[in-house]
Amino acid sequence: MKSGYQLFKLWWVSVLPLAKDAIHVYIGFLCLVFALVVLRRRLTSLWALLPGILLSLVMEYFDLRDGFGWQESVKDIINTNLIPLLLILLARWRAIPI
Repeated sequence: MKSGYQLFKLWWVSVLPLAKDAIHVYIGFLCLVFALVVLRRRLTSLWALLPGILLSLVMEYFDLRDGFGWQESVKDIINTNLIPLLLILLARWRAIPI
């Protein structure tokens, strides 16, 4: 039997016209936007990565608990956090305080 978390994920995958990996990318970007708008972090702040990292770790904890492989979890954590990390590194390199 699937856990409530897995059923929740399957519902979102059925509603959104996106692949599972693409959904992780969007979740990461929305976490970055949340950190910038709601938590009022600057794009140059590494603290802006924290919501995405925490959410991806929690999501992958449930996937591992439900029997999914750790390789998939590593891929999902990277998919969730890579674009926000690159945007922050680019902003820090360009020194654009947004």
